[in-house]
Amino acid sequence: MNNGNTLLLDISITDQWCRLLNSDTCVFEAAVSTALKGVGEHKNSGCTPRGLHTIRACIGAHQAENTVFVGRRPTGEIYTDQLGVEFPDRDWILTRILWLSGLELGKNRLANVDTMQRYIYIHGCPDSLPLGKPLSHGCIRLHNKDLLALFDLVKPGTKVLIHE
Repeated sequence: MNNGNTLLLDISITDQWCRLLNSDTCVFEAAVSTALKGVGEHKNSGCTPRGLHTIRACIGAHQAENTVFVGRRPTGEIYTDQLGVEFPDRDWILTRILWLSGLELGKNRLANVDTMQRYIYIHGCPDSLPLGKPLSHGCIRLHNKDLLALFDLVKPGTKVLIHE
């Protein structure tokens, strides 16, 4: 879309909503699901980290919608309801991954509060999962069609603000 310098992805934990702003203009918005355990920055907390972040990497370009990722790599599976029934306890990371990195030393960067080392992503989830309420394991979930649209609008270096 542009060089990312004027873009800000604003994620409201309170509203369970994200908006991509280009200067003051909203160019994308969608419902999200953040952590069931609430907000927090500590390693192994299962919480969604707050503060200013950047997109470190955009992963999965050219993969099919509903591609299953493990360890940021496609498994060769395409998510279906049947696969979901077969593996009911998997935390599904689907379609694309926007890997986040914290920008605030001691808050969401380095030591035991490092967003990137916690593998916090914006990623797709099964479309049958509800959005608009906290249910994730710490990441920010979007439905796949929304994630595909967002993926085409951002790039590494795009700023992300996660707040209550």
